[in-house]
Amino acid sequence: MSRPFRFGVNLVEPSPAAEWRAKCRRAEALGYDVLLVPDHLGMPAPFPALIAAAEATERPRLGTSVLNAGFWNPALLAREVATTDALTGGRLELGLGTGYVRAEHDAAGLPWGSPGERVDRLLRTVEELDRLLGSDDFRPRPVQEPRVPVLIGANGDRMLRLTAEHADIASFTGRYLVPGSTSGQLAPISAERMDERVATYRELARGRKEEAELNLLVHWVIVTDDREAAVHGLMDRIPDLTLEQAMELPILLVGTEEEIAAQVLAQRERYGFSYLTVLEPFMEAFAPVVTALRGR
Repeated sequence: MSRPFRFGVNLVEPSPAAEWRAKCRRAEALGYDVLLVPDHLGMPAPFPALIAAAEATERPRLGTSVLNAGFWNPALLAREVATTDALTGGRLELGLGTGYVRAEHDAAGLPWGSPGERVDRLLRTVEELDRLLGSDDFRPRPVQEPRVPVLIGANGDRMLRLTAEHADIASFTGRYLVPGSTSGQLAPISAERMDERVATYRELARGRKEEAELNLLVHWVIVTDDREAAVHGLMDRIPDLTLEQAMELPILLVGTEEEIAAQVLAQRERYGFSYLTVLEPFMEAFAPVVTALRGR
């Protein structure tokens, strides 16, 4: 039996206090289940932004999508997590990743490291958070027990193994870092490649006591009566794919509201994605689909 849907929105635009709270209330009114904040320079600082979101809303969960492990000392991060969970009334979901923008590390004066070193850093962060937050002596205390739910964003084999072993929510970004890019340039993963990545994850997660929730970060939502024309307009951003391949991309939802809802249902059937996150610019466009699939 499929999990019921959850829908999140990743809030990426910095805003003054009144605008930020109004934006969060609007997302709640539109029916979103999770309000999320990424972890990039030039965007809102995740934890104070989530605390402000909690003060402005009542129902949604609050998440990081996702923290860059290279930005955080695990002991200081544990304090942030516990404090934020307490101040949001136990609504926090902690998203973690390795980071993928070398230029941000350079700007912050932080080491970058090889892909393997970045995965090692993330693993140490996860293990240290479990150790610290799992100790009865740790202060401050989070509200949620036995721990704040953990989401890990992953694509590569080793990251999928780490996700299978440690995450309550397995997040698939649907994109990979273009080799050699220091600015975080990403290219989309095809539908067939996503099949293989999800299958790899499921094999690695076979021994879990409880199945993880599967999340997909959606990069485009385009409401239109002409799917082919709309996708054709994006081809300069995805030049290595044919039009037919682009129209099947998991991270692209395009068509009428009814067609997009059907795409979301089909993706849950094909991949198991029951938790979808859209980016802030598409919050309004996707809202009718959230309403249509509520409780499904």
